[in-house]
Amino acid sequence: MTLKRQFSTKNSLNFRLIRKPFMKNSLFIFLVSAMLGNLNAQTTAPKYSNEFLSIGISARALGMSNSVVASVNDVTAGYWNPAGLTFIESDIQIGVMHAEYFAGIAKYDYGSIAVPLPEKNATIALSLIRFGVDDIPNTLFLIEPDGSINYDNITAFSVADYAFLGSYATKLKWQNLRLGGNIKVVHRQAGSFATAWGFGLDAGAQMDVNNWKFGAVVKDITSTFNAWSFSFTEEEKAVLLATGNVVPDNSLEITTPKLIIGAAYDFTLSENFGLLAEINADITSDGRRNVLVSAEPFSVDPHIGVEADYKEFIYLRAGLGNVQRYIPDDLYEEAWTMQPNIGLGIEIGPVQLDYAYTNIGKQAEVLYSHVFSLLFNINKTVKPTTVQ
Repeated sequence: MTLKRQFSTKNSLNFRLIRKPFMKNSLFIFLVSAMLGNLNAQTTAPKYSNEFLSIGISARALGMSNSVVASVNDVTAGYWNPAGLTFIESDIQIGVMHAEYFAGIAKYDYGSIAVPLPEKNATIALSLIRFGVDDIPNTLFLIEPDGSINYDNITAFSVADYAFLGSYATKLKWQNLRLGGNIKVVHRQAGSFATAWGFGLDAGAQMDVNNWKFGAVVKDITSTFNAWSFSFTEEEKAVLLATGNVVPDNSLEITTPKLIIGAAYDFTLSENFGLLAEINADITSDGRRNVLVSAEPFSVDPHIGVEADYKEFIYLRAGLGNVQRYIPDDLYEEAWTMQPNIGLGIEIGPVQLDYAYTNIGKQAEVLYSHVFSLLFNINKTVKPTTVQ
C-alpha cells in the first residue's frame, strides 16, 4: 500500500491510496523525501506554501466557491475576512466543520469561537484548522538486512498541517467601515521526522454602500515564514541514502502575500425572497499560476457565488470557480475547465446548519465531497420563523 501525492496549482496536496506490492522504495521514502525534501527548493522559489489555508472553511463559503470576502458576517470571518466579525449579535458564536477528502484519506477540521465586546464596539475570535492524513504506514524497515520481509516492523505516522488564528475586528463610524486583523501561527508535522513553525499576519476591511457590499483582505501581509526542522535518525538517513534519496536539510519556507478583493449586491426579490450575488478575485504574488489571468509575478483567480434565501430561513447556494487551463494528451485539444459548487442552508433560532457539495481536487478526477458545517449562537435575539 503506497500513498501517491499529486500537486495542483490550486491546492496543496492530493492523496490517493494505490494498491501495489511492497517495494524497497517504500511509502516512507516516497512521502518524506518527495514531500519534505522538496522544501529546500522553496527557500529560493516560494510557491504554493501553506496551500492548505487556501481550501476554505464553512459549507456556506464552499457552496459559493469561496466568494464571501465582502459578505461574510459570522464567526467564519476570522478565516475569510476578520472585518466581518463585527456583525455577530450573540454573546458567543461557535462554528465547527468536518470534511473528508479522497475517500476519507484526508481529514479536514475547523473550529472557532467569537465573542463581541460591546463596550469597545469590537469582536475577538479564535480559530483552529487541521488538514491531515493519519495512519500512514512507515515501511522503511519492512525489509530486513537478509532480504526477508518483516511486517512487525511497520509503524504508522501522520502528516498534518495546523493553523491557529487570533482575530480582532472593530467598526468605525465613518461610512460604516469595518476593519479586522489576524495573528496567525502555522504548525506542520510529518510524524517524528519533521516539524515546522510559521508566523504571519492578515488584515481585512469591509464597507457597505446602499445594497452594495465591498471587501478586501490581505493574507500573509508581511509574508509568512515556516522554519522546518528535520530529525532523522542515523539509521533512517542510511536507508534514504542507500535508496538514492536526498536527506533534507533544515530550511525556510515562505508564503508570499495574497490579496483577495470582492464585491456583492443584495437583491430584495420580494417580501419573502432575497438574493445575494458576489464576485471575488484572488491576486497572488508568487509567480504565474494556472488560472484565468496570469502574468509574472502576479496571478488573478476570479470566482463567483450566489445565495438565495426564503425569509432568511432556508438558503440555496451555488458558485463557479477554480478556472484552469486543461492540458490534455495528444487525443484531446487544450481547453479551460471550471468547477461548479452547490450548497444548502437552514437557520432555526440560534442554530445554522449548512451543506456543500464541492471539490478541492483536479477537474479530471471525481473528488467531490459532502461538507457540513454548524454555527451555534448563545444568547442571540432569535428571529421568529414562520413557514407558510
